Amino acid sequence: MHTTTAPTVVIDAFGGPEVLRLEDRPVGEPGPGEIRIRHEACGLNFIDVYQRTGLYPMQLPAALGREAAGVVEAVGEGVTHLRAGDRAAYASGQSGAYCAARVMDAAQVCPLPEGVSFDEGAAMMLKGLTVHYLFRRTVPITRGDTVLFHAAAGGVGLIACQWARDEGITLIGTAGSDEKCALALEHGASHMINYRTEDFPVRVKELTGGKGVDVVMDSVGADTFDGSLDCLKPLGMMISFGNASGKVPPVDLGTLAAKGSLKLTRPTLFTHIAEHQTCQTMAQELFAKVLSGAVRIRIDQRFALADVAEAHRALEARKTTGATVLTV
Repeated sequence: MHTTTAPTVVIDAFGGPEVLRLEDRPVGEPGPGEIRIRHEACGLNFIDVYQRTGLYPMQLPAALGREAAGVVEAVGEGVTHLRAGDRAAYASGQSGAYCAARVMDAAQVCPLPEGVSFDEGAAMMLKGLTVHYLFRRTVPITRGDTVLFHAAAGGVGLIACQWARDEGITLIGTAGSDEKCALALEHGASHMINYRTEDFPVRVKELTGGKGVDVVMDSVGADTFDGSLDCLKPLGMMISFGNASGKVPPVDLGTLAAKGSLKLTRPTLFTHIAEHQTCQTMAQELFAKVLSGAVRIRIDQRFALADVAEAHRALEARKTTGATVLTV
């Protein structure tokens, strides 16, 4: 099959969901190190919102989206891990996944096992690989450790709950409603805190006998950062990996000393998966979790690609649980 043009979501200016528009764009032939892939489903992530609003600036006009799954149509010179006809999925540092087909670098595109659906592939790569680097590659976390995970009922959060349960890690989660708390508990969280009705740092101290947690994993940003530091044990690690409520203000390093010689890092997935073989190995370990049944990819919302603005509104209003996919 040879796709020549593809509906693609683009923005010409930064702003609200109304700036998202669909246009038919030409799809060419893959060059060296590239593939052409026809998408079956695309993933929705907060990074897409950050780019749409200009929090993460892009050169305009720009195509959005970082995650999708589909079928490889053609491979360029030098690509050996994929062939035409292969099922594949990816999270990529190259935007442009909100489309029916595209040509892109092949290095971060991963063969998709038969036991994983296209919708699951589109919903799990960016979120699941994020959970992988949080638990495996950022700081040593071992059986019996305790982590605090904000937004535990979201797409990343529900994977994290299951990952922690599978590895014997105590996960204390936060969410904004009793329903979301129940969902996270169902997926493996050890304890949940409704941050709208409880003071989460106080509750964390109660749950840990006053000790605090070993690691905080915080994608919320400005609203939770200071409280998160108060939840850590001395020498604990604060992993700030998102800005759903806005960017974290500048931090006085002296605060880390005063609160117990704390450690702080601000990682991104795309640094962790930049090297081809590392990305492929991480994906294989993620697929193994899913194929074993230890991690189930929960997709609670589906929108047509043409309804992408509606999907963005739902995500920003915190009306979503689990993962959201755009169907092509």
